[in-house]
Amino acid sequence: MRRIFFSILITILCSTLLLSGCGGKKPSTQPPSEGKVKPSQKPYTVMGKRYEPLKSHVGFVQEGIASWYGPDFHGKKTSSGEVYDMHAMTAAHKTLPLGVYVKVRNRDTGAEAIVRVNDRGPFVKNRVIDLSLTAAKKLGVDKAGTAPVRIEALGYRATDKPGQEYREPESYDSGNYSVQVGAFKDQENAKRLAAEIQRRYGYSEVRPATVNGDLFYRVHAGKYHSLKAAEDAEKNYIDDGFPGSFTVSLD
Repeated sequence: MRRIFFSILITILCSTLLLSGCGGKKPSTQPPSEGKVKPSQKPYTVMGKRYEPLKSHVGFVQEGIASWYGPDFHGKKTSSGEVYDMHAMTAAHKTLPLGVYVKVRNRDTGAEAIVRVNDRGPFVKNRVIDLSLTAAKKLGVDKAGTAPVRIEALGYRATDKPGQEYREPESYDSGNYSVQVGAFKDQENAKRLAAEIQRRYGYSEVRPATVNGDLFYRVHAGKYHSLKAAEDAEKNYIDDGFPGSFTVSLD
């Protein structure tokens, strides 16, 4: 009965994450340093759908519809923290690691362009990549607005080598993670669930967070030093009666 009671109490908090950093940052062309995952590489939710950025670009190929974005976003911050420049050869993708270069081919015309992923999106059904205005013009996408494309991830620009060479990213797996099993406006409910989690699994904590002006108390279960370990634990919590559990970063 206790398990059922606490399962019913769980209210999972899903909110849109704004993946913006500080303006004026130098464009990212290198992978994150070993042992730490950038915020932009952590799972996020937009319009109720959860996205999990890829740990590696290796072998990534995708076909779908490309679109472009321009004046309305020019000069605003991207998910990488740099300012969007519609005249640069950049693009937005929902899950590829930021800073990775990709080759985009227009499947109708055969035109190709290499762009750097520095933003998240497009969050429109069936669209796989949002191109900058300049990239869209090079691929012939600007006038029609959309076009069928093939995307092939190349890697990070090896700036210390001549020519256009690319290298694989460092590991994105290391970091500090936990699993959120519930979120409450009532602190006592959060404390009761945390006590139950600690009794059953050995570790839990309550963390306050303000979302859209409302104070919530998030219940975290376990501490993990890799994303994979946390995601494996997440599946166990779901199977054990906490269906809305999801991995969070403690950075």
